[in-house]
Amino acid sequence: MRVWIDMTASAHVLVFRPLIRLLREQGDEVEITSREYAQTQQLLELHELESTVIGRHGGRSRLGKARSLVSRLGALRRWAKARDFDVALAHGSHELTMSARRLGIPSATTHDYEFAALQHHLGFRAATRVVVPEAIPADRLARLGAQPPKLVRYSGIKEEYYLADFEPDPGILERLGIDRDRIVVLLRPPPDVSLYHRHSNPLFPQTLDHLGRNEHVHAVVIPRTEEQRAYVERLALPSVVLPGRAVDAQSLIAASDLVVSAGGTMNREAVALGVP
Repeated sequence: MRVWIDMTASAHVLVFRPLIRLLREQGDEVEITSREYAQTQQLLELHELESTVIGRHGGRSRLGKARSLVSRLGALRRWAKARDFDVALAHGSHELTMSARRLGIPSATTHDYEFAALQHHLGFRAATRVVVPEAIPADRLARLGAQPPKLVRYSGIKEEYYLADFEPDPGILERLGIDRDRIVVLLRPPPDVSLYHRHSNPLFPQTLDHLGRNEHVHAVVIPRTEEQRAYVERLALPSVVLPGRAVDAQSLIAASDLVVSAGGTMNREAVALGVP
């Protein structure tokens, strides 16, 4: 079987890594497309996954997102047209399900944040199967175009599945220069460029400022974008640790005393790993 997987955000690398391994172990061929966004490319490199980079995030504006969508849809179809895929898989990449439908390729997409309505109206309706946690009410999914038999629901959270075989790296704190005698707090900023977070919340900068000035804390910040990285660097807070590139965030979570994330994935990873 020939499988096409599209990764458009950092978390997708973590979600699909174990599945790609399983598929390849059973003899299936897997090809990956990705886009330039956040730490997606660095994480692909970290996990030794090769991909064809097609497109980038459209930025903050609706116009920029629309232009990026149209451009990427065309590029994905041209790339996939002659590759004879049997199935296409995504984690919220509506570009993949829309492209796959145009090419007659069965597709499955998964997601665990039902409030990104515009993306899901496009992606869910184009997909052959939509796989989501059973905790999401069925009526919300029906409004987005996902009903049985298209809709497949699973128990728990996806992080429990892809972290099932996880073994933390015991040297992660030492390599980042983090003092083990301090309280280690891992911070993840909000996704400011996402359509569903149009108005920034002042709570995160206030939290960062408070922790970054506490001499008993090492606050490790994992920014989503270069703009966020530059913002944190300009603050020059004495207790902030800012890794230079993508890191093994799951090992960092496991070694932390507390996780404060303005986004779902890292919070759910902390839950799966038993970290407050």
